[in-house]
Amino acid sequence: MVDQLPNRGLEAEMLEAMGLNSIDDLFSDVPVHVRMTEDLPLRAPQTEEEIIADARRLLGANVPLGSMSSFVGAGLYRNHVPAAVFQLVTRGEFLTAYTPYQAEVSQGMLQAMWEFQTLISELVGLPVANLSVYDGSSAAAEALTCAVRVHGRKASQSGVVYVSELVPPDRQSVIHNYTQGGGIEVRPLRHTSEGLVDLEALHEAAGACAVYVEQPNPLGLLDAGLLGMKDVLGEHTALIVGVNPVSLGLYEAPGHYGADIVVGEGQPFGSPMTGGGPIYGFFACDTAYMRQMPGRIVGRTVDVDGDTAYCLTLSTREQHIRRHRATSNLCTNETLIALMGAMHMSLLGPEGLRTLAVRNAAALEAVKRALGGIDGLRPVHAGGVHFNEFAVALPASAAACIRDLEADGVLPGFDLGRWSPERSNQLLIAATDQTSQRDIDRLASALAAWCARQGVAA
Repeated sequence: MVDQLPNRGLEAEMLEAMGLNSIDDLFSDVPVHVRMTEDLPLRAPQTEEEIIADARRLLGANVPLGSMSSFVGAGLYRNHVPAAVFQLVTRGEFLTAYTPYQAEVSQGMLQAMWEFQTLISELVGLPVANLSVYDGSSAAAEALTCAVRVHGRKASQSGVVYVSELVPPDRQSVIHNYTQGGGIEVRPLRHTSEGLVDLEALHEAAGACAVYVEQPNPLGLLDAGLLGMKDVLGEHTALIVGVNPVSLGLYEAPGHYGADIVVGEGQPFGSPMTGGGPIYGFFACDTAYMRQMPGRIVGRTVDVDGDTAYCLTLSTREQHIRRHRATSNLCTNETLIALMGAMHMSLLGPEGLRTLAVRNAAALEAVKRALGGIDGLRPVHAGGVHFNEFAVALPASAAACIRDLEADGVLPGFDLGRWSPERSNQLLIAATDQTSQRDIDRLASALAAWCARQGVAA
């Protein structure tokens, strides 16, 4: 196989420079039993018609989300995205643009990016926002490392950060990947049995570099205790709040109750669920963190003629002049998807955002009422205030419930046992502006019948 490689002369020259006899020597430290030495098992070349037929066959195995009554949330939500967003984002000025290093030929794209930053800044109540990051999980991880860079020397618990124990394991994994090896210790922030932050544990966290919580939290609970958290933590501990952006149409912006950094998953604005991606994360902060925030910032200024102009104001990536002093290795971001979010927010406006949040909240309340009379179902946090989703305890495993109801065309929610084994009989049920009364009726009927089959009287 090695003999079939092209450019044998150049290959031999490079091998000689490295002191090697063959390409196989490059992989000498890889165990022989895991090396692939045979040809790749590829089929024979296909015609265009055959390739299209295969693609259609594979795509036909997908089940369109709109064909089922879906109550799955857990971080990604099925909100309506106006058709105008898709029409606008496919314009060549946006779709083919990449990194606007040459401001003189990129003014339109730079302005669109600046508008996104401005919208996020106004939404979360903080003065600075960047051009987005990969997703909500990487935004949370970047926020924690940013806080350590700012507070590492002044915090009494140097290099220590606290993360809400309710944060899902996939996000915890991303946080671990960002912090391990960097001298950062991640400790869990305890919550009460009601799903709210344990205030005694919060006092223990005072003096750490940062505390990360979510509002609403991953179980859909809104925690009023967050309003006073900054007073407990003090100025040398960053309060980082991960937020569902749609909820801000109804509830207070975290920047207004002391959050130093606000991050989140932007997918509900502008991006369909599309199998989990592409999506984008947003990152906003107070000015004290600006020089240590990841990614890029577009600024608005005036040119030599006094006209409005836009340029890259801050770019702390390792590819630029920061090099080894870079704040992150965000080699790209999700700017195109973030611009879809900016378009969606612009089309909504303040009143539209409030209407969207009200529709989400009203749909969830309708689900709660419909399920309230079903024997065998018990709300996990009956007295809590929820947004977008809430958890119920089932008489049997949530995985079995999902499997049985899916066969009837209903996706009843997310199995919380995938996050924590002790929650294996708990179902996280989400509702959005796309949840119809017909969907709710189907869910209630299917769950009542399923509970009855578990030996619970209907």
